[in-house]
Amino acid sequence: MNTTSTTLGPLTLKNPVLVAAGTFGYGLEFQEFFDVNLLGGVITKTLTLKPRDGNPAPRVVETPSGMLNAVGLQNVGVEAFLKDKWPGLSVLKVPVIVSIAGFTDQEFIDIAKQFAEIPVAALELNLSCPNVSHGAGNRCFAQSAEQTQAVVRAVKQIVKVPVFAKLSPEVADLPAIAKAAADAGADVITLINTMAGMVIDVDKETPVLANRTGGLSGPAIRPIAVRCIWEVHQSIKTPILGLGGVASGRDALELILAGASAVAVGTANFWNPRAPVMVLEELNHLLSKKGKALKDLVGKVTI
Repeated sequence: MNTTSTTLGPLTLKNPVLVAAGTFGYGLEFQEFFDVNLLGGVITKTLTLKPRDGNPAPRVVETPSGMLNAVGLQNVGVEAFLKDKWPGLSVLKVPVIVSIAGFTDQEFIDIAKQFAEIPVAALELNLSCPNVSHGAGNRCFAQSAEQTQAVVRAVKQIVKVPVFAKLSPEVADLPAIAKAAADAGADVITLINTMAGMVIDVDKETPVLANRTGGLSGPAIRPIAVRCIWEVHQSIKTPILGLGGVASGRDALELILAGASAVAVGTANFWNPRAPVMVLEELNHLLSKKGKALKDLVGKVTI
């Protein structure tokens, strides 16, 4: 019996370790370091309708136990992705989940239409990127239950594949936002995206990032991810993809015990390109030591 197999909504994964959007290129760039087919799945860099250059440099800065990034969704755009990236991804033997982002409801709809007939495993809706302007009030979609619900519902009406809703921890009532996404048809809730932060150069007395603020990720936010996953798992039955500071098998198991059915490795990829397979190996060892299957540990933290 495969003790690490798991289900993530309608998806069946051979193991629970994926890679987070924006940390693994488009999904093939890490092939020189390990066989990507060893993973449970791949999530691509977030795509927008048109190509984006992203924010000006500097846009990444290391912080204690993590990093801030203000890349700003740099990507080739949907058309170039389908032409140049998808052919290589389509032959992988693992599920390929495509991350997409729009700046309006209509942009999400327009992107979804382009994937309506493309056999991706799922679409992940990046409703919560903190590094780009979202218009009036600069609120991302995931900071509003109504907007989250509207986008998820609209995309679900267009595509036949599972839809993931990637939410922000920077809300007063995350379970309410997650429930709105689930009620609109989200098959999986992805928790958590980065949190806005800022670093100031005390010598120059100016922000280090050209964008001034960026998204904090890495081990520094793992306790927040654990809390968010646990709260949402207590409130809804929709499966959770957990991410936020996963750099070891123990980290992964912590998110799983909180309620995640699978996890994604993100920031750790930047300092160790083999991080995902190392996380998987350690997680396998931990499960073997416990003598338990992964499915028996999802959300099983003792309170």
